Amino acid sequence: MARILLVEDDTTFAQLLEGFLTKKGHAATAVNNVKNGIRMLETEQFDLLLLDHRLPDGVGLDVLSKARENGSKIPAIVMTSFTDVRTAVRSMRAGAFDHITKPVNPDELMMIIGSALEQTDDTAADKPAGIPAFIKGESELATKLYNFIDIVAPTDMSVIIQGETGTGKENTARTIHQLSKREGKTFIAVDCGALSKELAASELFGHIKGSFTGAITDKKGVFEVADGGTLFLDEVGNLSYEVQVKLLRALQEKTVQPVGSTKTIPVNVRIISATNDDLAESVANGDFRQDLYHRLNEFKIQIPALREREDDLDLFIDHFIALSNKELGRNVKNILPSAKKILKQYDWPGNLRELKNVIKRMVLLTTSTIADETSLPEEMTATVSATFSDPGTDLKMVNEVNEKELIQKTLVKVKFNKSKAAKLLNIDRKTLYAKIERYGIDS
Repeated sequence: MARILLVEDDTTFAQLLEGFLTKKGHAATAVNNVKNGIRMLETEQFDLLLLDHRLPDGVGLDVLSKARENGSKIPAIVMTSFTDVRTAVRSMRAGAFDHITKPVNPDELMMIIGSALEQTDDTAADKPAGIPAFIKGESELATKLYNFIDIVAPTDMSVIIQGETGTGKENTARTIHQLSKREGKTFIAVDCGALSKELAASELFGHIKGSFTGAITDKKGVFEVADGGTLFLDEVGNLSYEVQVKLLRALQEKTVQPVGSTKTIPVNVRIISATNDDLAESVANGDFRQDLYHRLNEFKIQIPALREREDDLDLFIDHFIALSNKELGRNVKNILPSAKKILKQYDWPGNLRELKNVIKRMVLLTTSTIADETSLPEEMTATVSATFSDPGTDLKMVNEVNEKELIQKTLVKVKFNKSKAAKLLNIDRKTLYAKIERYGIDS
């Protein structure tokens, strides 16, 4: 049984969902806005967040952000009535496990809830016997990527892995560890984006009893636990300046000092970092220390987006179908050409993670051996239809489409910091807000 916090402002839907989850053996608590959701997190413990996207006093991601600020790693699923698939990408960037579109399919919801509760990291969920957790791909880009991995893995060089959300940065880090001299030693992955400013130093370097409120016992940090092995720092760019200073000292001196302690502890850890953003740009903007960047960036690996790996798409689709068939007890063998065409034309903003979820949903909804387009998410088919419809010869419309796309890309690049976005776009904030409202951009 899982304790689920449901944040949903549609009272009727919330009651139906609460009853459904209860019948499935879970303990669901429903509230109708962000404020009450945050209040519940402060007073009770939950295993899962089920969040409506748009709420009267904000968005569901506000509840998730508050949970992350408090150091909680609770998984979250975001629900939305809107067909903008970019909402899913933004949800994942904010740390959500997955995204589901209303009207909610009960079987799909239970599948996602089950996966969220079982998963401890991107690769920890048990995989069906005989099927590898992931495959390399056979395209030219994939070959280049794994040549780099083979070259750097045997060394002790620090590596920065750069790539969009869902491209498989942690899988790449694990592969480097498994091919290194540290194989057999500890591999620890830390989501720096989920660490609050107050708890980050404790999580990384440990603390002693009484060093701060709530420190009731001594605790080892992940540096000490990973001694002799590899430490993977995902979204390292999210660390505060103060923690960046301590991290640099730990890397330079190969020692850590637990919070509240005067003693230093020697550690031998290989560091692999990952980021969605260009850390060099963060350095230029003053958001990331240059000396720490150079310490981490002894070798950089750029993971290509799925839309750049068209030659690998069929291979990944077949792989995820095999995984999903085994997990869900289905026997999908083929995809109708009409459905395959949609999969090929879609630009996959969520990359491999999104592809895996879409294929799993497709297999779940297909009771025969052949899947068709009706098993694909409506927002995907709508996006492909809009993208490949005839744009006509309206120059103004073409310019507006390009402008909207540029604003969206810039907002994602600066993590929706509108001041930075306006500066990069060379417009004032008032103009940016007007354009966001005009184009209906989810910001």
